[in-house]
Amino acid sequence: MRAVLKLGVWWLLAVAMPLMAQPAVELATDSGQPPLLLVERSGERSEAADVRVVIDVSGSMRSNDPDQLAASALELLVALLPHGIHGGIWTFGESVDNPLPVSPVDAEWRQQALALRPALVDYQLFTDIEAAVRDASGDADNGTRHLILLTDGMIDLPAAGQDKAARDAASRRTLSDELTPRLAEEGVVIHAVAFSADADLALVELLGQRSGGLAALAESPDELLRAFLDIFDRIFPGDRVPLEEGRFSIDDQVESFSALLFHDPDSPPLTLIGPDGQRYSRDDHPDDVRWQSEPRFDLITVPSPAEGEWRVEGPISLDSRISVASTLTLRSAELPATLYQGFEVPIEAWLDLDGEILPSPAWPDDLRLRAELQDLEGNVQSATRLAVDEQRFRGVLPAPALTGNARLIIDADSVRFQRQRVQAVNVLPAIAAEVDEAVSQVSLHAEHPRLSVDNTQIHAELQGETLEVEALDERQWQIALPSLPDDTRLPLLLSATVTLDDQRLELSLPRLVLNPQARIGVDAALRDGARLEAEALEASAAEEPEPLPEPDLAERLVSAINQLPRQAQALWRDTLPRLERAGDELGLDAEQSLRWGAGLAAALIALLVLGGWSRSRRRPARREDPHV
Repeated sequence: MRAVLKLGVWWLLAVAMPLMAQPAVELATDSGQPPLLLVERSGERSEAADVRVVIDVSGSMRSNDPDQLAASALELLVALLPHGIHGGIWTFGESVDNPLPVSPVDAEWRQQALALRPALVDYQLFTDIEAAVRDASGDADNGTRHLILLTDGMIDLPAAGQDKAARDAASRRTLSDELTPRLAEEGVVIHAVAFSADADLALVELLGQRSGGLAALAESPDELLRAFLDIFDRIFPGDRVPLEEGRFSIDDQVESFSALLFHDPDSPPLTLIGPDGQRYSRDDHPDDVRWQSEPRFDLITVPSPAEGEWRVEGPISLDSRISVASTLTLRSAELPATLYQGFEVPIEAWLDLDGEILPSPAWPDDLRLRAELQDLEGNVQSATRLAVDEQRFRGVLPAPALTGNARLIIDADSVRFQRQRVQAVNVLPAIAAEVDEAVSQVSLHAEHPRLSVDNTQIHAELQGETLEVEALDERQWQIALPSLPDDTRLPLLLSATVTLDDQRLELSLPRLVLNPQARIGVDAALRDGARLEAEALEASAAEEPEPLPEPDLAERLVSAINQLPRQAQALWRDTLPRLERAGDELGLDAEQSLRWGAGLAAALIALLVLGGWSRSRRRPARREDPHV
């Protein structure tokens, strides 16, 4: 495993070094072309003009980061930071140091940052995350500050004549419950990346949750790159165009596009094919097209691209993306970094042309906007169509049912153009639960910021009997467990009734398995409800899942479509906007349009199922081991 990580570190360096070795790291090169990987995000850059990197150099990082991913992370971050923003670098262990104070990012800044790599292995004995966050978040002159915290996430303070465990716990509470919320009010956003599954993942998650940032676990170079791209997409939001089955459309408003195409190291070379059939490759492309080819990805920048459908020839992964610089952009109200199980998500979006809201008379007649929540495999977990509200589009995304890492996507689609906004999000349970077998009790904590003992009633049932739930403080509850047989695994059923804004919500909480020998579910295993398991949405662990309410028509269709092969899914996605437009012409609303198409969808599903059944009779059965 360590050898694989070392190879991956060299790959990260291969990513960063070409970008740092040439002016391409700047947002404008001598030729005036947009740089590799980064596409200029017009006026949105100034909204996030202060990025501060805070790197753990404590002794625990020696074992939790043996291959020095933190040092490679620094080099990658230096390559990615746009020219002209403000940036600074801190290191911390027992003490906090600021070897590179906040200043404008330019060539000299990058050289100074790269010179800090040896200091990242000058390990210190202890880990004072609270002091690091406090020091690095100071100086509010630059407005919003984004802290990128790279750590193993374990607070470890010297005893200093006190009970060490109590001192560590007090620092943790101060950081998560007092300092982080206060900094969030001052405009500080913390994005936390942990380098080990043995870290305090709950703390890493809380820092992101309570400040509006992202949290991720990165145990490999691939996960590290994904985490950084997610963070930079949130700090520097920009437009994409959908990439489906290797195809994407470029309209006449696009000034340039950058294709970041991930692939396996042993994959054949990729070919980019323009609307006129012209073929581009890493060895054969026009001088104004820049192509960087690496073992795991290709970066291609095309200025003044031809209008029409472009194609990628060759296998690429789901993380691939097409970013565009355009006078026509898709904007949205701020999208939350944390969503909560059982709670709907309001969405607001609009089109912008040269810095002004595009008025509705200028919209294409077939313009449609949709919002989707997808897992990291591209499966749609929930979706909604956004309705016209004066010059904007609004809608409510159905409550997520699963927890973990996900993508919140807003699509603007018409024959004339397509735009897409993609933001990484963390999905948490509204109320986290933890079993303490030693004292036979269950502790519950409200994760959703608006939940409290005043508006939330917890229900617990064990073997058909109701257990008493005691409120400990404003946001915590406790359940005392009866004596349990040692040889029996028993599920504890938990639910909550919430009253918010004169509305009553019934929440199904994770079902916990009670028994010292039983494997405790995810929601009980990690303190404070950490969910940084595999960067994927995961259902809560359960012995026997609670029966779900009967889904409505739209949910049943989405569920059925998710079971189809990808080609059929693509066909449905292409057909749905046309179906909605046809329904509009007939005076039908979205639900009626879906009912109108239900017969077609059912026939398609039936044909595919019959075809799959027929093929299964002609081939031997094969067992596939479960995987995350």
